Amino acid sequence: MLVIAGDYGAAEYMASNLKERGLSIAVAANGLDGLKLATTDRFDVLIVDQLLPDMDGMSLLAALRNADTETPCLFLTSLDGIGDRTEKLKGGADDFLVKPFAFAELYARARILAHRPRAWSQQTTLRYADLEMNLLSRQVTRSGRLIHLAPRQFELLELLMRNCGRVLSRRLLMERLSVSSFDPRASVVQANISRLRAKIDRAHEASLIRTIRGLGYSLRASK
Repeated sequence: MLVIAGDYGAAEYMASNLKERGLSIAVAANGLDGLKLATTDRFDVLIVDQLLPDMDGMSLLAALRNADTETPCLFLTSLDGIGDRTEKLKGGADDFLVKPFAFAELYARARILAHRPRAWSQQTTLRYADLEMNLLSRQVTRSGRLIHLAPRQFELLELLMRNCGRVLSRRLLMERLSVSSFDPRASVVQANISRLRAKIDRAHEASLIRTIRGLGYSLRASK
């Protein structure tokens, strides 16, 4: 992975923690160096900060896409309006995090980007059966009925919908929720899954959120 950030302390923090997870990390302290590295070397994921000393992150992203660099990009920003999300996605970002953020969420999102087809990043709406999620407005509906989700529940459902049919381990979900395996709050995963299931599957004949005993959770229609 390549971390492109003008804040030396933040860049080193991200890089050192990612290295501790066994990843190979390169760091660029400005946009020009980042552009050169990203277009000459091969990386699984680019982590790009909006604030750079020589150009803003969106300009760097535009330059990368104009150079036909399709490496998935996780964009770090301090803005979180619907218009801002639209701008980032249209500008070529595959995902984004609003600062400040927990490292566990950075790692989980970067890992997902590294293992998914680039075509997925172009989506602004996710669908499975009669369930629909709008990533820009952050609205979820099932059979046309609006479902109100708490932020953690929305993040869990997005992860499940991006991995329909796959079993997601409890450990991965804990990382996404920034919960340590040694944290007594680890049951927060089960609690949020339970609440999410109640909102998504309640009043519907077909259950979508499945517990795979001993393995984790999956989004799949019941047989």
